This record gives sequence, C-alpha cells and structure tokens, in this order.
Amino acid sequence: MGIRMISEQARKSLDGIFIRAVQSRLALHAGDTCEVRAISDGASHAPDGQSMVVLTISSLHFRLLMMFHFDESPQALAYFAGDAEGKPFREIFYETANLCCGAVNQELLKHFPDLGMSTPFTLDSRCALFLRELNPGFTARYAIVINDSLRLSATLCLCDYASMDFSWDGSAVEDVSGELELF
Repeated sequence: MGIRMISEQARKSLDGIFIRAVQSRLALHAGDTCEVRAISDGASHAPDGQSMVVLTISSLHFRLLMMFHFDESPQALAYFAGDAEGKPFREIFYETANLCCGAVNQELLKHFPDLGMSTPFTLDSRCALFLRELNPGFTARYAIVINDSLRLSATLCLCDYASMDFSWDGSAVEDVSGELELF
C-alpha cells in the first residue's frame, strides 16, 4: 500500500460535516438544542454509554465509521421514544442515527462519487477501544448534549486507503426538506 494521508483540510471538513449532521438530525423537535464538541485524544479513552450504534459510509478510497454511544436510560427513552407509542427505543435510535449518517453521506457525495451506506447495528461500546486495530488515518470523539441534559457521545473513525483531501463549505444552507433516500 502506498503512502496515505488525510489532509488537515479534510479532517476539518469531516468534523464540520459531522457536527452539522448531528445538530440537524439528533435534535428531534423544533426548539431543541444540540451542542456538539470535540473531545481531545479520540482513540485512547473508553467511550461513554454501554452500547453503540455503528454505521459506515464506504467508497473505494475510504471507510468512515460513525458510532453513537448511548445508554437506554429513562432520559434517553423519554427523548427518543417519547412520541412513538410502542416502537422500541433501539429502532427509533437506529432511524435517528441513520438520518444523521445520511446527512453526512449527502455532503460527502459532493466530493466522492459512488458511496455506500450500511444499515445500523449495535455493539458493546467497549469495542471502540479496538479501533486502532483498523489502522485508521483519523479518529475523533465528540460529546453531544441535547437540551442541556441528555448526554451522548460519538466517535468517527476514518480508514483511508488512499490520500484524501477535500474542502467543505459549511456556510451553505442545508436543505432539510426530508427527501426519501433509497439504499
């Protein structure tokens, strides 16, 4: 394998795309707040939460893993499953995480053709401690706080198979009209 490199511009772009997607998709109701901040030293600490929903976006040149760490706490259940009578918490959380991943995918499609997205699945959060075994070129952790009280965390892990450089313009207004995307 040749020399790989993820530019600083690409890292900042991924960071911005992810934060915008989380803020626009994890906050479920108009007026909800969603604060997302990077946590330093992304790969070496155990993540928050007992479980993590994992999604991937893949191309010929990279695989991006998005992991949302959570507990099925009464607070999380009330927020994510409160309006959905009888629907299991994980099903609702999968749908929400999938929307977030879809928003990231749409932005990346502007720079990389032929992307594929996985369906969400759940692992024990301790599995994130083994991300280094994938030899990622970039790993980042984020603290997420919804409505100043519900706390989650997330991890991005980019496994690069070729050099990566792109620039994302975060000033563009996102269309959140709710298009149906078929996979």
